[in-house]
Amino acid sequence: MKNIIEIFKTITKIPRCSGTHEAFINYMKELSKDLGYICLVDETNNILCKKENSKAKLAFQSHYDIVCLSDNCVPQIIQDSDLLKAFDSTLGSDNGIGCAYMIALMYENYDGEFLFTSDEEIGLIGANNLNLPLSALYMLNLDSEEEGEICIGCAGGIDIFGTNYNKKIIPNTNNLDLYEVSIAKLQGGHSGVDINKNIPNGIKLIAKTIKECNGKLLDINGGERINSIPVNVKAIIASSTHPISSHENMKIEKIDTKSEHLNIYDDKIIDFIYDFENGVRTMNEELNVVQTSINLAIIKTGIDGITIELSGRSMDNDDLKNLKNETIEMLKNYNFEVTTNGKYPAWKPDINEFTSKVLEIYKEFNKNASLEAIHAGLECAIFKDKYPYIKIASIGPTISFPHSKKEQVSIKSVENVYKIVKKIALDIQN
Repeated sequence: MKNIIEIFKTITKIPRCSGTHEAFINYMKELSKDLGYICLVDETNNILCKKENSKAKLAFQSHYDIVCLSDNCVPQIIQDSDLLKAFDSTLGSDNGIGCAYMIALMYENYDGEFLFTSDEEIGLIGANNLNLPLSALYMLNLDSEEEGEICIGCAGGIDIFGTNYNKKIIPNTNNLDLYEVSIAKLQGGHSGVDINKNIPNGIKLIAKTIKECNGKLLDINGGERINSIPVNVKAIIASSTHPISSHENMKIEKIDTKSEHLNIYDDKIIDFIYDFENGVRTMNEELNVVQTSINLAIIKTGIDGITIELSGRSMDNDDLKNLKNETIEMLKNYNFEVTTNGKYPAWKPDINEFTSKVLEIYKEFNKNASLEAIHAGLECAIFKDKYPYIKIASIGPTISFPHSKKEQVSIKSVENVYKIVKKIALDIQN
């Protein structure tokens, strides 16, 4: 048996930032040849390893790209007792551990389909464009991040972009004062799994302050990523009254300049943000998870207009469609031109013979194991959409602070979950 941690350390030395493919593809081709597997690669750099005359009932799936906070980063692993971390970078345990599990099963000559997908972290590109022959009736995704939880459903998503081009130059006849209103160092978080934690949204807070002093908007920029709750926002406004802070982290500074003319944007931009129902829309009481939500993530002032970016999610595709249509309609009513992008389907929670079997096996190792659904996107949703017949579950070890320099994984948890993966593999094949 090949040691899981050693496999993980080996593949961590291979450059795998999103958008980087060649080195890992070459590694898997060589490994497959040595271990007696064929290795297929499609046009978007997905990799499928399987036996020549495979009778596989079970496919295993992980994405091989990792989030890199600097270009061409290769994590340097630090072992701290039971924890694996990295020096000044992400660790890549998301989803390097899943890849290591699959490679370990290949070393044990297991007759499965081993699917390594590309560029998950930059838009599920590999999964969306998969062009490889999958025959297995069951799939075990290895991209979950909480030991003891078996994921059987996830939210679908849609990104919505609205731009308001209405601006005008007006004489400053009311002698309005200029102010810089900024907010920083908010908690932030993932706009899916953290959306129900009452984390303040910097864009909403700035809009509240501007609206309540009847401010005129000259410039605004804020938010970090389309899938994050915004942390940093800054606006320039004109107002006859001093703005009042809406959060302890907000700074309001008067600009000691008088302008004879003001280049102001449509009041409806702030009206939209102020009126918009941000956050959780509905809950799924049965699964105790958010059903539908939307997050105002980014706002940018461009040459011609102000653009806002929103990320909507739902555990149900019909609800997602309704959320999209309602948001587009509201944006248009507030003078925005609207486009959408980045749609991926929901994976509707489904308890079936495979998920029940995975739970039964998991409980042999962890009596508290449970079936769960998450309000975030997983590639499972795309596979379920592409292959309606396939039954899917997702498991993984406990990974803390993924996508950050604090990312860490428990060695014990990695080893615990591999025992479960191996037992599932053997029981399903027999």
